[in-house]
Amino acid sequence: MDTPLRALIVEDSEDDAALVVRELSQGGFKVMHQRVDSGPSLTAALESEWDIVISDYSMPGFSGAEALKLLRAKNAETPFLYVSGTIGEENAVAALKSGAQDYLIKGKLTRLIPAIERELRDTQARRERKRLEVQVHQLQRFEAIGRLAGGIAHDFNNVIGAVLGWAEIGYQELPDGHKTRERLMKIQQQARRASGLTRQLLAFARRQVLQPENLDVNALIKETVSLLGKIIGEQIHIEMHLDPNLTPAWADSTQIEQVIMNLCLNARDAMPKGGRITIRTQMAEVTPGECASRPYFRPGNYVEMIMADQGTGMDENTLEHVFEPFFTTKEVGKGTGLGLATVYGIVKQHGGIIDLDSKLGEGTEFRIYLPRGSGVGHIAEKKADAPVKGGTETILVADDHDGVRETAREMLMSLGYRVLLASSGPEAVETFRGQSDAIHLVVLDVVMPTMTGLDAFEEMRALKPNLRAIFTTGYSAEADALQIATRKGVSVLQKPYGSKDFARTIRSVLDEA
Repeated sequence: MDTPLRALIVEDSEDDAALVVRELSQGGFKVMHQRVDSGPSLTAALESEWDIVISDYSMPGFSGAEALKLLRAKNAETPFLYVSGTIGEENAVAALKSGAQDYLIKGKLTRLIPAIERELRDTQARRERKRLEVQVHQLQRFEAIGRLAGGIAHDFNNVIGAVLGWAEIGYQELPDGHKTRERLMKIQQQARRASGLTRQLLAFARRQVLQPENLDVNALIKETVSLLGKIIGEQIHIEMHLDPNLTPAWADSTQIEQVIMNLCLNARDAMPKGGRITIRTQMAEVTPGECASRPYFRPGNYVEMIMADQGTGMDENTLEHVFEPFFTTKEVGKGTGLGLATVYGIVKQHGGIIDLDSKLGEGTEFRIYLPRGSGVGHIAEKKADAPVKGGTETILVADDHDGVRETAREMLMSLGYRVLLASSGPEAVETFRGQSDAIHLVVLDVVMPTMTGLDAFEEMRALKPNLRAIFTTGYSAEADALQIATRKGVSVLQKPYGSKDFARTIRSVLDEA
């Protein structure tokens, strides 16, 4: 089968141009060509994409050197070949130094096909190398942004937690209808909105605490699509092609639900006049060969989820930044720019892969690869809100943030608990040593100076093996260790938490004990 070739020929002679085209056709190329012979006509032609430019060296009123200069100003990658009469050794050397790839003598075109084949291979290799460099640079940039975002989210979560806690306490102390009570309710609402943004930043930074299980991805997709309901709009049709023999993925159902919802909503926004979203699932194997051309791929067996839309698509510049937090192409006030950043972070934290293909005006396709699980897949049931109950047990709370510590004490004391406070890991261990028999539960911040909550708990458990604990985290640098701890029955409470969630978690852990 002939190889397609887009050839731009800079030549004042129609006959000479026809000879070049015939040589290319006989050499196995299916040629789409255009002949130009002046600066303005070449400039206009360069608005289109060409695989190769073949130029005479000297023409009336125009030269090959000028043609090469115009091409390089527009495109540094497209190969440029001279096909000319005898141009002399000095001119030939100067032509190569100025950026031409080769020169051939008219009437001796035996080297034309091998030269073009070589240049097409070299051009593809250069483009691939450049693409890989861009991808590696993106990965490095995402890592740096992720570390910064995670640190900000940690500090911000503590502040939001204190604001939310004091607002809830004040709200509960005032009677219905009180003006200040309503204002405190609005403060709570805004604090929760802010906490939602920090959760998205944490997801991008890969600092969420995951609770993976053997997940039935097909069932989760069906459930999530049904939940989207009116949110997605009647103009958008979601079409599902789900592999009935799909094995489970090893993933956190809540986080993957967020991925599906974010991608569906993003697709909806890309189709303001309506359209179709297609969701497919299938088994996938990534080979080492695929990883060579895509440094963000990892070999292995995956559950693949493909989500495609018929939307506006994205240009190359947008594709380069699309996963960065706060990057958005929407109007001001129409989006935070955290949706796709959240998707990226969730997939990466799962040890999965996210791949993206998009063309302007042709739509977008996301391919999500999740690690395979085993056995029978299911979806974690959403727990109904339990009633808030108090107690009389003794609880040790350790947190290095004054506001979080004080609001926790107020919340627990209002429910009847006896509360001990510590501002660091060592202080918590020391307090526990003195009253280990009386303490029923410890609530420990994961990240504290000098000693982490995890390390403090290990020292406490050496004194009291059946000790129950709740770890609170706004940004966990100890994510792996924390996941191991959760498998041992330790509970995790994500910061910032409200008084009801805090009270229910406390009571649930104490009742289990």
